[in-house]
Amino acid sequence: MMKIKIAEKTIENMLEKAGVDSPAFNSLCLIEKVCGFTQTDLIINGDKPINNEQFNELKALANRRIQGEPLQYILGEWEFYGYKFKVGKGVLIPRDDTEVVLNNCLDFLKEKPKKNVLDLCSGSGALAIVINKETGAKVTAVEKSEKALPYLKENARLNNSDINIVQGDIFECMDNFPDNSFDLIVSNPPYIKTEEIKTLQREISYEPKMALDGGKDGYMFYRHIISHWSKKLKPQGMLAFEIGENQFDTIRQLMTDYGYKNIKGDYDLGGIQRTIYGTLM
Repeated sequence: MMKIKIAEKTIENMLEKAGVDSPAFNSLCLIEKVCGFTQTDLIINGDKPINNEQFNELKALANRRIQGEPLQYILGEWEFYGYKFKVGKGVLIPRDDTEVVLNNCLDFLKEKPKKNVLDLCSGSGALAIVINKETGAKVTAVEKSEKALPYLKENARLNNSDINIVQGDIFECMDNFPDNSFDLIVSNPPYIKTEEIKTLQREISYEPKMALDGGKDGYMFYRHIISHWSKKLKPQGMLAFEIGENQFDTIRQLMTDYGYKNIKGDYDLGGIQRTIYGTLM
């Protein structure tokens, strides 16, 4: 039988030859999924054998990765802000970039004794669940997709979060929520131009188009949320978005026209202005 450290190196070489980014990291993740071995385990116990069944499973998972399937889908879960989230086909993968808007929300909510939060286009529930867990806020998560909804529910259960989950289309369900009732509305909506989706990297083609497609100009969801959902905020309530590259100025103008003040944004680790947030006066 093959030693586990040799199996790991074999998988890494397969991935590297196929041009997969970060082949060593991907290989280690697959080894941990199939064999339960972490990187530390490999150093200490790398001479332990791996059976043929396990090695064949490793190769099968590596081939899925080579075909472009996201590593997160293959693993079936991913970490966001120290919490684990189940992911798979039909739900957007939580990304580190989203931690920027999350931190904006957490900072704002620190000063609120009672916190009522609305998360629109919730997807996996990453924002809603972490806000609930970190601040104790009452959080309502709205998601339309029938494929994403089971992940949202499972992630709330997995993280012992008591968020209120609502299946609804944010273009239609506004009247189901009372006006002047939320301290914070947050959303990581679809913001990619329809025509640009087909030009994105191969891995993204596996993710749901519903969670990516922001309409012809990429601003369809921002316009609607600002114009139809802002009245759900309390006075001095905050609206916070994750945004795409070079979208800040246009969204700032939309928010300014609707009466938002103190509009600011923050940058992700790649230097892209990734958030915008402001308070409704």
